[in-house]
Amino acid sequence: MSQVNFNSTSSITATDLGPSSSLQLMFAKLQLELSETAKSQALERMEYISDQQEEQKLVSSLLNEARQAQADAKAGLGNDAEKTATFNVPKKDSNGNVMTDDNGNIIYEKTRKESVPKGNNATFMSQEMVDYMELHGLAMDKTGNNYSHSAEEWDVAITSLEARLEELGTDTQQQMVYIQDYMGQYNSYLQGANTQISNANQTLTSLARGQ
Repeated sequence: MSQVNFNSTSSITATDLGPSSSLQLMFAKLQLELSETAKSQALERMEYISDQQEEQKLVSSLLNEARQAQADAKAGLGNDAEKTATFNVPKKDSNGNVMTDDNGNIIYEKTRKESVPKGNNATFMSQEMVDYMELHGLAMDKTGNNYSHSAEEWDVAITSLEARLEELGTDTQQQMVYIQDYMGQYNSYLQGANTQISNANQTLTSLARGQ
């Protein structure tokens, strides 16, 4: 994606031109206002992409964690003793959606202690994985209504995380297309405004010289 330094492209704004009866300056003012709108939209998309990229990193990390947990389950790692884990269980509304507070933090319904008996190869999800998958409604195996999975059961969570990662990547690419469009609009409006301002200045200069 081409780069534009919005801070250095032009120091002139619509406000700088002030009220004017000159058609050229009025048109320039309009184009400057449109360029500022395009700039704002582009910057908003850039901020959105930044957030998306951070989420992509998280999902990628969770996906690697799930694959490792599946590998551990296949190998029977730690099955020579009972395994235990304690989870904060997200609270859900009547529609099955995870509830959050005003700051976007998950509201927990209860704390639940789970165990995997000796000789069982199942491995646990992390609390971070539980929170993310529950919050975004990602599918996971519900066998036993717990957060531990056998090697086969891990396939559901892994498939969900892979799909989520692909979804985020596709969305990011689309947002970049939008940004390129806004940048093109910004440059076009700004160039048009500068042209009109230059023409207006030439006209004023000619009038001052009596030409």
